[in-house]
Amino acid sequence: MLFVGLGNPTAQYSQTRHNVGFMAIDELLQRVQATKTSSNFSGELYKLGEDFFLKPSTYMNLSGESVAKVVRFYKIPVKEVVVIHDDLDLAFGAVRFKSGGGNGGHNGLKSCDKHITKEYMRIRIGIGKPEHKSEVSSYVLSNFTQDEQKELELILSHVADAALALKSNTLENVASKYSIKKKRV
Repeated sequence: MLFVGLGNPTAQYSQTRHNVGFMAIDELLQRVQATKTSSNFSGELYKLGEDFFLKPSTYMNLSGESVAKVVRFYKIPVKEVVVIHDDLDLAFGAVRFKSGGGNGGHNGLKSCDKHITKEYMRIRIGIGKPEHKSEVSSYVLSNFTQDEQKELELILSHVADAALALKSNTLENVASKYSIKKKRV
């Protein structure tokens, strides 16, 4: 399987809402003994057995380029790709799962759809949304609040459990066991 976290490289973005996918990959890497590959796939790629963990370094809007390079080189079926990303349409702390479907305006997903099709699995991590649509860009590129950061550790641990469960369970079973529904405040 290929586990991909969507985000933006560089320290300036490391704690932003848009980088929650990178944070989830970091949590996964703390749990497994994956080794960094030396090949350049326009991202940080780690390998453990037949599984791969990727943080594209192409910036969010071009994430699919990095994902496609890994998929093609290692001949990974698109149905075995798991993309972990932030989702504005879910309340902060919600975790949902799906395969295929629309991109909800998420530029990282648009790029993945363009380069590998829509048939990959997704772990959607709710980040909430700003009051006004005009604030979306600044909102996703802002850091989590201190209260959110405390809860985020638990959420990322939960997401890592769910991602690893996908190795031996169907998406439906994982969704049934690991989905977290939160209502908007």
